[in-house]
Amino acid sequence: MNKIKFETDYQEGASPEVLRLLTVTNLEQTSGYGDDVHCQRAKSLIRKEADKPDSAVYFMAGGTQTNTTVIKHLLTPCEGVISVSTGHINVHESGAIESTGHKVITLEGVDGLMTAESIREYMTAFNADPTNEHMVQPGMVYVSYSSELGTLYTKKGLAEIKSVCEDFGLKLFVDGARLGAAVTAEGSDIDIKTLAELCDVFYIGGTKNGALFGEAVVFPKPETVNLRQFTTIIKQQGGLLAKGRLLGLQFEALFEDGLYYRNAKHANTQAMKIKQAFNEKGIPFLIDSPTNQQFPILTSEQNDELSKNFSYESWQPLEDGRVAVRFCTSWATADESVDKLVQSIKQL
Repeated sequence: MNKIKFETDYQEGASPEVLRLLTVTNLEQTSGYGDDVHCQRAKSLIRKEADKPDSAVYFMAGGTQTNTTVIKHLLTPCEGVISVSTGHINVHESGAIESTGHKVITLEGVDGLMTAESIREYMTAFNADPTNEHMVQPGMVYVSYSSELGTLYTKKGLAEIKSVCEDFGLKLFVDGARLGAAVTAEGSDIDIKTLAELCDVFYIGGTKNGALFGEAVVFPKPETVNLRQFTTIIKQQGGLLAKGRLLGLQFEALFEDGLYYRNAKHANTQAMKIKQAFNEKGIPFLIDSPTNQQFPILTSEQNDELSKNFSYESWQPLEDGRVAVRFCTSWATADESVDKLVQSIKQL
């Protein structure tokens, strides 16, 4: 039998609403490269969501492409980007940032999260080093919301990071590949408006929340960054789609009536059912995540049993022979799939 998949949140195609809009507009003739009414409508909806009517919005196809393009554009050739050691740009993007000539400067995080204190300590030591002109110059702080471990920043914590960035002249970039899961999670006090207030740039992930593909890059205060050649850099990185309307249409569908949030909420709700089942069985977690990524720690016997009927990611082997695994839910995770997993967990 085919295994039920909980490996990622982009295994399914796209929300029916997205496909419907793509279908009914299929024979429309529009200008290329995002210069069309659908991209303009999507940008307007995102600006409204951010409460920043003058923000600059760009559409790109995927997360790695987006991270690479934004970082390459905003840094000078001798600058690097600060990330937690578990950050996506450090561990899971095949050296994409380094391929542009920029170093990823890693700091240890707390539960996958950057702390303002660690940035301040690093920058203070860097500035005190009399030889720092021979070193990679820190130019940006990169954080993911939610983090690679499904954890969340607080508004206070992100504001503290922004304050440190201002003190040291660093730009703040938030990777929002799983932004939907973050802003709809229980206990979250950060929304898109908050990011627009605190960040120099962030992006809204569509690929992992019901779009076929696509990320929306938002510069909430475009007057504070140089965007004169950003479109050119997007094209240089292979990110400027000739049929750009395909991106705009998807974000139009996601933000027209709250589909973006409904999709993410569904993914989180399904994940909480799985989390509850592991908790009731007394199975511990690597991290306490309130989002659609869950990291239970299994014995080899439990792992062997669950893997017979379910596929999920092996995350981290532990010294005692157990393994931390990741179950990831999506906008399309069916009740039936979760119910079968819950029953299997109960039988461990």
